[in-house]
Amino acid sequence: MQKIGIIGGLGPEATVDYYKRIMDFFHEHNQSLSTPEIIIYSVDIAELFELVTEQRWDALAKWLINKVVALENAGADFAVISANTPHIVFDQVQAQSPLPLISIVEATLEATKLAGFKTVGLLGTQFTMQSNFFGDRFANENITVVVPDDHEQQYIQDKLVTEIELGIFNEATRQELLSIITRTKNRNNIDAVILGCTELPLILNESASEVPLLNTTAIHVAAICEHCMRHF
Repeated sequence: MQKIGIIGGLGPEATVDYYKRIMDFFHEHNQSLSTPEIIIYSVDIAELFELVTEQRWDALAKWLINKVVALENAGADFAVISANTPHIVFDQVQAQSPLPLISIVEATLEATKLAGFKTVGLLGTQFTMQSNFFGDRFANENITVVVPDDHEQQYIQDKLVTEIELGIFNEATRQELLSIITRTKNRNNIDAVILGCTELPLILNESASEVPLLNTTAIHVAAICEHCMRHF
């Protein structure tokens, strides 16, 4: 079975979620202790936010490519980036990557198409919501992506960096995020919401949402596990 390489730490809580979900899949699938080998390069998320805030896209791509090279040197057969925001430069990274990469955006697009959704909301970091790497790709498949208003985007960004990325999950924050989803639904008649930050599924549960939630972590993990199974 191919060895999985993960650029993790973006943030740490999501990396733990990735690891556990992969383990759970193979324990259930194999009905045994057998699991794939996983190599995790846990990086400094502060470096990512600095590069993104300064919009140093070439430097961000180079930073990520260096991590992929390190994973290759450690023995990984393919790699993933365990966060949505770095996918701003995914095409650049993929073009220079020594390893095959599995995109969280492409995996989420396939899940959205399979579900038949035509208009979806997007929650994530402010960088993800204000960039068009989801919207442009989804528009090519005639799916509309809408985002919360500027004030709501700022709220989500603040809560991500001061609470959620640090593993702090406050009920008041959860309720306000759900309210943002409701308001986005009322404004834009969305069919579902993309949880476009891999920490958001740790605080938001679909049972409490007025619309289906597309958990990008779970979707990405499913694509990772399917790749492993195809190359067993």
